[in-house]
Amino acid sequence: MKIGIYGGSFNPPHLGHLAAARAAAAALELDRLVFVPAGLPPHKELAPGSPTGPQRLEMTRIAADQLLMPAATEVWDVEIFREGKSYTADTLAQAALRWPGDELWLLMGTDMFLTIQHWREPERLLKLAGVCAFGRTEADGEAVFAPQREFLSRSYPGCRIATISIPGLVDISSTRLRELLPGGRGREFLPEAVYGCILREKLYGTDADLKRLSLEDLRCVSYSMVYAKRLAHIRGCEEEAARLARRWGADEERMRRAAILHDCTKYFTVEQHLDVCEKYGMELCPLERATDKLLHAKSGAALAKHIFGVDDGVYNAILYHTTARADMSLEEKLLYIADYMEPCRDFPDVGELRRLAYTDLDGAVGMGASLSMREMVERGKELHHDTQAAYEFYGKGNQA
Repeated sequence: MKIGIYGGSFNPPHLGHLAAARAAAAALELDRLVFVPAGLPPHKELAPGSPTGPQRLEMTRIAADQLLMPAATEVWDVEIFREGKSYTADTLAQAALRWPGDELWLLMGTDMFLTIQHWREPERLLKLAGVCAFGRTEADGEAVFAPQREFLSRSYPGCRIATISIPGLVDISSTRLRELLPGGRGREFLPEAVYGCILREKLYGTDADLKRLSLEDLRCVSYSMVYAKRLAHIRGCEEEAARLARRWGADEERMRRAAILHDCTKYFTVEQHLDVCEKYGMELCPLERATDKLLHAKSGAALAKHIFGVDDGVYNAILYHTTARADMSLEEKLLYIADYMEPCRDFPDVGELRRLAYTDLDGAVGMGASLSMREMVERGKELHHDTQAAYEFYGKGNQA
């Protein structure tokens, strides 16, 4: 197995890091890509006011997740929790023990590549792993790489060296981003979810009011709370909710906010869900306490209201987006249906549900409740009382 080790301060991780990682993984045909945020870098001090090691670890985890390669990517905390300075040779020695017999490659930018002979124990390092250097600007090409590649090959016989250029690579440094972020600039160089984490945790001198975020910033913060694989659904739900709002006369921005936040706690553990619900006084029935799918609507609604400042109408739309209920508000109906039939959904009856959503909204809610009932019966699962009530109200001709 070929394993790429990509170390750095990742302070913060940006689009250039991801593009380089993706290109190196393709060029080397890596089986696994391991990001290693530095603890105490030996070659430079962390900038004053930098996030803590665990915060950089979390940003790096979020960034790596955006590659949508969960089976092939990992963020390794080996340096974050190591005492003293983080030397690459030590990390590679631990990697060789962790993945015995596998082929290791150390990934790095041009500046690191040009000085590797001055690192601690370069001979040991180059025996443990091959080195793949990537150019971060258009100027980083063979004229820069070739002399160093030849020098290393002469000085360390048998070392493995690969160099690649990445045309059009995002030309930004973490240093420059740290300068831009306090003034509300630089977001275009960051994955949306990483920028959202920065806003949520108030890193790098940012001071966003989470209860008064713009739609653009709210998306970023919400995206930072879920896995990247969920983003297509959330985006689809938002656009469907906006279309339905225009069709049925609801407020489009409010529906967008509801959709952006509806799955914000989707990947919480049961303990996290229960902690949030207890903190904000959410009453839970025994079925809800035992079911992740039901819990995320409760905890998500609580955070939407108390952390992100949504009003009661949006709060209720999120609260009932999974179960529906009898006598729903317009906003509740729209989010329930948008979540059920957004463009990523694919099941036998989705075409009819989409047709009803724009011609007979109550009929669509009734159909959704009926489909949920059928699914629970087929799976031998208990049906939530609100879904039963929604079916009774909308699914048997008792439309409001």
